[in-house]
Amino acid sequence: MSYADLIATWPVPHASTAVMSKEGTLACAGDVDRIFPLASVTKMLTAYAVLIAVEEGAVDLDEPAGPPSSTVRHLLAHAAGYEFDRKEVRGAPGQRRMYSNAGFEVLADHLSARTGIEFARYAREAVFGPLGMDATSLGTSPAAGGTSCVRDLAAFGTELLDPTLIDASTWREATSVQFPGIDGLLPGYGRQKPNDWGLGFEIRDHKSPHWTAPSASARTFGHFGQSGTFLWIDPDAELACVALTDRDFGPWAITAWPDFSEAVYQEFGAL
Repeated sequence: MSYADLIATWPVPHASTAVMSKEGTLACAGDVDRIFPLASVTKMLTAYAVLIAVEEGAVDLDEPAGPPSSTVRHLLAHAAGYEFDRKEVRGAPGQRRMYSNAGFEVLADHLSARTGIEFARYAREAVFGPLGMDATSLGTSPAAGGTSCVRDLAAFGTELLDPTLIDASTWREATSVQFPGIDGLLPGYGRQKPNDWGLGFEIRDHKSPHWTAPSASARTFGHFGQSGTFLWIDPDAELACVALTDRDFGPWAITAWPDFSEAVYQEFGAL
């Protein structure tokens, strides 16, 4: 069954998807202009804006930000010690992977304070505008409030395969494991030992179970959202895939997403 046939079987009201290579969109299905809530896929957009700010010299990855002894790097890598949704510290920086919306809120506020530019505007001017992502917004939160469409996120996925807005060295650092060896919870999938993360991007490595395809390379990175959304990038296969739905993440997604992504590899991996 093709990837397009598989997504048509998902138990969701609406779904849209696209598969990308370095050259652009290879295929799509569903309404690519329909706007969906992104939930935590928003964090990838926020992280990319921060990486651009690093290259512009507005912030430094290792400057203090967040709780004592924490840095911008800790915040991007979910290693600052913040609670999930409260700006309360539950652990020392760099000791555990504590996935945190609050940490990304602090990160956005930090960048705004350093640049004097409201973060949503900064992201729009640094990321959305240059990539033609006219339908994308960070909404109410730089951690989980974004809205977008498949057409826009296909452009973003292509950028993540072959970056034009950041230097290749920055991209390599962002997609490499930060604070190696630390454990933590991967939302929806339980404790992972280790729970590898880059700078705003979850890294597949050898996690099991996982929301990407069983045959995805260990270097695959991306994010999924509790609104039933995901975007993954496999730099070894030179493929990326986005899927947006309007049904919250749950058992249906845990079952459907890996099979769907496996079909993407089978259909487009030999191109």
